[in-house]
Amino acid sequence: MPKVRFVVASLAVAGALSLGGLVWSLVSHADEPELNLYTSRHYQTDEALYERFTELTGIRINRLEGKGDQLIERIRSEDMNSPADILITVDAGRLWRAEQAGLFQPVESAVLEERVPAHLRHPDRLWFGFSTRARLIFYNKQEIAPGAVTTYEELADPRWQGRVCIRSSANIYNQSLLGAMIAADGEAEAESWAQGVVNNFARHPTGGDTDQIRSVAAGECGLAVANSYYFARLLKSEKADDQAVVARVGVVFPNQDGRGAHVNVSGAGVLKHAPHPEAAVKFLEYLVSAEAQHHFADGNNEYPAVNGVTANSVLEELGSFKADPLNVSVLGETQAQAQRIFDRVGWE
Repeated sequence: MPKVRFVVASLAVAGALSLGGLVWSLVSHADEPELNLYTSRHYQTDEALYERFTELTGIRINRLEGKGDQLIERIRSEDMNSPADILITVDAGRLWRAEQAGLFQPVESAVLEERVPAHLRHPDRLWFGFSTRARLIFYNKQEIAPGAVTTYEELADPRWQGRVCIRSSANIYNQSLLGAMIAADGEAEAESWAQGVVNNFARHPTGGDTDQIRSVAAGECGLAVANSYYFARLLKSEKADDQAVVARVGVVFPNQDGRGAHVNVSGAGVLKHAPHPEAAVKFLEYLVSAEAQHHFADGNNEYPAVNGVTANSVLEELGSFKADPLNVSVLGETQAQAQRIFDRVGWE
């Protein structure tokens, strides 16, 4: 059940109410400036980020946590009565879904335009990326030589038949990756690639990104695809089994001689019916401050979106890389095409 912390200012006393399987915390703070977040980020380290914003601005943050698609549907159903000021979610594909539902309003902010690179924000300023993650290839060091695979495209090579592990096509990370390949190579080539990967499956797609990395270390597969911050967590871990995984797995930043590694974002936008739009813009501007950017890197091993802000030591240990400069908003635009391709090639 999603954690919920939300404030209803019209109530004079504290209480609790259960609605649709969610538990709302109800407290009266009618005289305090506030900001209402709907967020699909479930990282405990973000707590410090919210507390620091309140400390700097005096604006209290109330939030409702849930899955991204669940929150999008909730905002749609609430319509003009929605108390939410900001939607925060992971992956440009979900930001696109919210955009298509007409949930965002454009934001005028010199700070955001200056600090967020153009390819990490919506062209019409409907939402802004504030952290990034790269989709990397991992290989078993005992079975595959360094440099044997350097591109996403090579995962479809028949020589890797029965050796590739990757998540389900229902996973939005994979939908966005295929969307980027559609943008780069066209639908026909992207479908050929997807069919080749299916032909090379080591097993039926199952589990999350960390499971794919562990499967490589265990020898269940020779190659896998996962987001950078999952591997960074293993690198930082003090557990012996996690360090054993790290020792057995090599890392590839794909397509460095071409378009660059696929990257995606965590991002946020101000909602169309936001009751506190000025506070909402202040919050977005805080997210791209150097302080907040370091927090994303140190707290959840995400790459800062703002140029010139250094990543944490674990991410730097992985090395610098060339990122695909494709505007991430395209990843939503190609999402329907990507899903049709997955369905046609039998990528479940």
